[in-house]
Amino acid sequence: MTQKAWLLLLEGAWVTLWISGSAIAIGLVLGLGVALLRAARIPVLDQVLAVYTSLARATPLVTLALFLFLAAPRFGMPLDRTTTAILALTLNTTAFNAEIWRTAFLNFSREQREAAYACGMAPVTFFRHIMLPQMVTTSLPGLVNEMSFLVKSSPAIAIIGLVDLTRVTNRISAVTYQPLPPILAAGFLYMIMIGVLIKLQSRAERKANRLAM
Repeated sequence: MTQKAWLLLLEGAWVTLWISGSAIAIGLVLGLGVALLRAARIPVLDQVLAVYTSLARATPLVTLALFLFLAAPRFGMPLDRTTTAILALTLNTTAFNAEIWRTAFLNFSREQREAAYACGMAPVTFFRHIMLPQMVTTSLPGLVNEMSFLVKSSPAIAIIGLVDLTRVTNRISAVTYQPLPPILAAGFLYMIMIGVLIKLQSRAERKANRLAM
């Protein structure tokens, strides 16, 4: 492949990386918030959040992105392509993350909670220093799998006109009539992204284990 083709692939990889990264960062925090709210079992709110997580997980990402891009202007909220892509990815990954966090919360040892409260530990202190690090440790594999799936599903945002890595690959293939080299190059770039996530997972697990000790 030519140098120009590689530059185009790197530009597409950057679009994929920063849009997916933004959605992952926001989705992790929002997912934890949704999980805690659902664990509190607040009337009405719990049902609303349950419906949201079910719909968001059941809706194909490409359909969600296209719906937001076309429907938002009808409600007086026109969104540009980048904002729509981040919003679609965030809504999708938040729902999956919420269920992962909620499972960790529900499976947390009741004995540890009761012992901490018996010692006079404040709920906030207990959650921050004891419960959350253990939840992170048990949830990390599932969360990283979801992050990886989100990155690999990000080509769905091309439906609204964003030029991500996969779309650049298709353009280069169409121009050069040689689809294999750009596809292999794109696969290599995706592998680097996923590899970084896996490396960050192992480092986060070590840090969470130290905090939980």
